[in-house]
Amino acid sequence: MSYNSYRPRGFSFLPEVVKNLLIINGLFFLVTIVVGNRLGIDLTQYLGLHYPLSDDFKPYQIITYMFMHGNFLHILSNMFALWMFGTSIENYWGGKRFLVYYLVTGLGAAIIHYIVLYYTTVIPALHEIKALQQLDNIQDADAVAQQFYNHIPPVVGASGAVFGILLAFGMMFPNQIIYLYFAIPIKAKYFVILYGLFELYAGIENSRSDNVAHFAHLGGMVFGYILIKYWNKNGSRF
Repeated sequence: MSYNSYRPRGFSFLPEVVKNLLIINGLFFLVTIVVGNRLGIDLTQYLGLHYPLSDDFKPYQIITYMFMHGNFLHILSNMFALWMFGTSIENYWGGKRFLVYYLVTGLGAAIIHYIVLYYTTVIPALHEIKALQQLDNIQDADAVAQQFYNHIPPVVGASGAVFGILLAFGMMFPNQIIYLYFAIPIKAKYFVILYGLFELYAGIENSRSDNVAHFAHLGGMVFGYILIKYWNKNGSRF
């Protein structure tokens, strides 16, 4: 397809896909609170994304986890970023392409998160379990390993997809000025680079008091970059 095929055909302050994503995320958050308060059911256990070897893992969670959020600040920051950056991108790409990008980057975020988790947390834990078994301190190592899988906290949030959108905004509108804290001007391309480096540093630092899935954020950006390059290579140029 030609470049002209993707020229914006008009600007909408709240395009259709962004609007519906905001509504769905909001409904998930409200239902989670209501069901939790009135019925004592934690929907995160059912709709958050569990480790694939956990007994609580269900295939549908790879989609539902993107619409679950831990608290009000979590959903507020994600939805604000979705509207702020996603609006321009959907207006430029169109709703169908934007939705595909959103879901792919959300899925990519989960994949990268669990790949990193496997090498940094799961393998060392399994080695420790095996060592204890050899010392006869564990009778059933498989059962202990399964308990370990079951206790890995589920992943929730649209952050991976939002970081993918942020990456797309920086690639499409690199010289657009963004105001940090509504005061400090910075070009979008530098903002994306600095934010990405910060997430990499935070993920490597891996503070025990930090429960943020930083590598999921990076995963959204990585998959977004790959998808954009793939579309460009196949003629769907910006």
